[in-house]
Amino acid sequence: MPKYLQEVRAEMRHVSWPSRRQAIMYTAVVIVISLATAVYLGLWDYVLAAALRRII
Repeated sequence: MPKYLQEVRAEMRHVSWPSRRQAIMYTAVVIVISLATAVYLGLWDYVLAAALRRII
């Protein structure tokens, strides 16, 4: 187990971490895309539910 942790630590030194600004921007992009997807799917759900109510 200690060897594994040493290897993990050594590998983590090779990781290129984003800057604080990049992390905030990437987070904002994920939130905006998630909200847009939710609205898109919500609208389709509303339209299809309304169409189904008219049929039944």
